[in-house]
Amino acid sequence: MARKSLQGLSGIAKTIADSGPRSTERKPNPSAPALGALQGSLSAIREINPILIDEWGPKDRLDGFTAVNSDDDEEGFENLRTSIEEGGQQVPVLVRRSSQEGRFEIIYGRRRLKACRELGINVRANVQDLDDQSALLAKGLENAARRNLSFYEKARFAAVIQVAGHDTATVRQVLGLSKSGLSHLTKVSENIPDDVGDQIGAAPKSGRPKWTALADAFIAKKVNASSAFAILSKLDEGISSDERLDQLLKEIARRGARPTEGREVTPVEGVTIKSGRSSIAISIKRGGNNAAFAEWLDAELEEIIKKSYREFTDVNAVDDT
Repeated sequence: MARKSLQGLSGIAKTIADSGPRSTERKPNPSAPALGALQGSLSAIREINPILIDEWGPKDRLDGFTAVNSDDDEEGFENLRTSIEEGGQQVPVLVRRSSQEGRFEIIYGRRRLKACRELGINVRANVQDLDDQSALLAKGLENAARRNLSFYEKARFAAVIQVAGHDTATVRQVLGLSKSGLSHLTKVSENIPDDVGDQIGAAPKSGRPKWTALADAFIAKKVNASSAFAILSKLDEGISSDERLDQLLKEIARRGARPTEGREVTPVEGVTIKSGRSSIAISIKRGGNNAAFAEWLDAELEEIIKKSYREFTDVNAVDDT
């Protein structure tokens, strides 16, 4: 099937507005807003069984999270599902015809599609004939209208667009980015392993500074995939993705702190820790109130150190993947 080759946001908006059965009396309205034009003509909107719609292209959201991303996204989806169940689907999804006869590919509206699939109802879909470039631009327009992609979701979306073979100009156009804006996203996607990002979640309230700080930590080798997973695995599964990112950054900063030469501290009465360039020494007074503790520590210190060393090696294991 031949697909239309389009150039630019105005091109896709015009083509979508012009789609559907042709008429010599029907002319496109060049002043129609591009975002509104994405809904297409009424003749292009159909009700389709969700099982006939397949995935297509890069995802612009981090879907499929459970505890790591249950804070805002899950609640938002449940609200959407309830809204469709009670009032019907108000906004169509955008699909294109698949190369497989009788099937379609979703361009945007995956959450609406999922809701209709779960409700067991047909999905209202705007059916258009679009090439890959045009489909990506359509996604970009729809994203601009929603304005709810987190910084990290944009970084991942930009990365998969580039992996799909599109140039940086297309990525910038799709996401409405400046050169520096794309550079920040690329820094994050190239240096933070995807599986670590998946474990953190979309972090909708966390912007560029926190994500680039994490990227810098990976670049400086203050953390690797293994140590990041070890930290994240100890966090409460019920906390939000933003909190997971915050806790990871705090722990990296804490572990990155080093005692200064000649540092001496007294964590509890009678116990002194001296840290120098070549050694760390612990001294405990055996008499007085410390006698019992000193005896206990004398018996347990070997096992305490062994246990601490095992935890250290687990957290700081070299990532060979």
